[in-house]
Amino acid sequence: MRFAINERNFVRQGTQQEHYDQLSRALHWITALVVTIAFVLGPGGFGRLMRQGMDPAARLDIVWHESLGVLVLALTVTRVIWAALRPAAPRFAMARWMCLASQLVQGCLWFLLLALPCTAFLALGSEGHPLTLLNGFRIDQMPWIAKSPIANLADWGDVHGILGDMLMWLAGLHAGAAIFHHAVLKDGVLAAMLKGRNAA
Repeated sequence: MRFAINERNFVRQGTQQEHYDQLSRALHWITALVVTIAFVLGPGGFGRLMRQGMDPAARLDIVWHESLGVLVLALTVTRVIWAALRPAAPRFAMARWMCLASQLVQGCLWFLLLALPCTAFLALGSEGHPLTLLNGFRIDQMPWIAKSPIANLADWGDVHGILGDMLMWLAGLHAGAAIFHHAVLKDGVLAAMLKGRNAA
């Protein structure tokens, strides 16, 4: 193991691996793309439109938004499972506060990626709206959600919207920090998620 100068302020720099494995990189970028598209397609005033009797199947943006939301959930669960099985993630020498901030932001991102689809299901189920996906797949009622103790604890549609905005702000912060590491610190953090530090 190599150590950065002043071990109190810097985390240990591992030598075993300096880039993420190919599957982790692929899942990371696919998730980022899917989340961005789903956010852009997110229909404004969805609850109001549904209460006015609109059939969500008639709105392609709603169908895509909900389909991509389910895909985000599947991708995130896959990433969580793979994170427990994959080779150790690369580690880079950086100030301890940077390491803690990075862990905090990444932890919040993981939480939001799981919470957003869950709040969407809660919003649909508690208000009796159907889940409409591509290829005509549809679930008209979710009684197990409507009758659950948490169904009426909040306006889950509003919660979903707030969490979506938070996710995009945090993702932007995460991307900005990665660019800072690449352009200013030149420590290989961004390259590790692109094609490997050495290759970059």
